[in-house]
Amino acid sequence: MKKFLRKKILKSSCIEIDGVVFNLLQKRIKNLHLRIYPPHGEVRISAPLRLDLVAIKKFISTKISWIKTQQIKIKNRKRAEPLKFISGESHYFFGKKYVLQIFENSKKNIVIINGDEIEIHGKKNLDFKKRQKLLDEFYRNELKKLVPQLIFQYEKIMQVKVSHFGIKKMTTRWGTCNIKAKRIWINLELAKKRVECLEFIVVHEMTHLLERKHSKKFFAFMDKFMPNWQVWKGELKTSSTFLA
Repeated sequence: MKKFLRKKILKSSCIEIDGVVFNLLQKRIKNLHLRIYPPHGEVRISAPLRLDLVAIKKFISTKISWIKTQQIKIKNRKRAEPLKFISGESHYFFGKKYVLQIFENSKKNIVIINGDEIEIHGKKNLDFKKRQKLLDEFYRNELKKLVPQLIFQYEKIMQVKVSHFGIKKMTTRWGTCNIKAKRIWINLELAKKRVECLEFIVVHEMTHLLERKHSKKFFAFMDKFMPNWQVWKGELKTSSTFLA
């Protein structure tokens, strides 16, 4: 039998409520989602096609005070200077600050931790992109060693099974969970944060395998599996340019 793909239907518009501009995208989803993006506090709303504009505006009106507060917080955050990946620059690895040192006389490309320094050894003419790629790969490999250990530890405690995990760069989330596929994704930036922050995100995403939404039941699970999770959530929020 011939299979036909359902055509993706999207409706986009821009609305303004009480001085706040919202970018609205309606599509085939079940729930309404609201997100605020740095650096200027842009607000994006994803809503089901079944919801009319009146219902969406009513929802926004209940959140307007909170949205404005979050926008102020985002705009007031100090923006970190762009990394140049040069010797003497500060970089972080699992919560500890290291001094970056570049060596261009090596026969092969490698990154090592040596005391309080992160050393990038490579061939001559290591440009910005190559240095960044080498350090990113180092971070990725270290996360690939640690994340499976955390998953294995909490699979026993939580009585769930993760089929697959991946590491990738994300600009607005620390982690995601594909509940149907039982697959979790971890933000590469977590290699720079304390191990407890990584553990919190792993537990958070695995908890979605027990409860899809951020409901009372979800947070009750979090309290059970990682009682001090709010400490690490707070640390990620205060050290990040985006919301956890």
